[in-house]
Amino acid sequence: MIQCAVGLGNPGPDYASHRHNIGFWLLDQLAQQHSVSFRQEKKFHGLVAQLPPAAGGLRLLKPTTYMNNSGRAVGALAQFYRLSPEQILVVQDELDLPPGTVRLKRGGGHGGHNGLRDIIQVLGTQAFPRLRIGIGHPGHKSAVLKHVLSAPGKAEAADLQTALDQIMSVWEQIHTDDWQAAMQILHKK
Repeated sequence: MIQCAVGLGNPGPDYASHRHNIGFWLLDQLAQQHSVSFRQEKKFHGLVAQLPPAAGGLRLLKPTTYMNNSGRAVGALAQFYRLSPEQILVVQDELDLPPGTVRLKRGGGHGGHNGLRDIIQVLGTQAFPRLRIGIGHPGHKSAVLKHVLSAPGKAEAADLQTALDQIMSVWEQIHTDDWQAAMQILHKK
């Protein structure tokens, strides 16, 4: 069972609306749904919240290390709570999926995602589950940085919100490791 969900993103209001922060967006929705608040935890290099026991007591982590150093926060939390990589779900933006497409995946490479690259390096393994939320590719490699560090347009933002709503509708199945049921809904698109 997943014990911690890590949303990838960059801290601060300047980045809040960027596509790269979709992991933060999902964790914010989870926290809001369960009426919990994030608090700064220096030992975990991030903002942490914990869902109530009725919701499985899941820990939520939003690293404040900036994307490229996400492993520092994930590693600190994993070590403190003695979590195996398989118990940590990383919620990430995914260039290789169309906007609003969602895929669950167990393990795998980093695919050029610097946040994942750092987590893999710190944990020493690729064997952690991922929740990949498509943000689309801008078409050329040189445009990727500008794409991930900018806000989506109105139509794309609606697609992304629909994806987040779909994830929320199957969150219990994701959290309790009933991925077949979750994937039947999420992988339709």
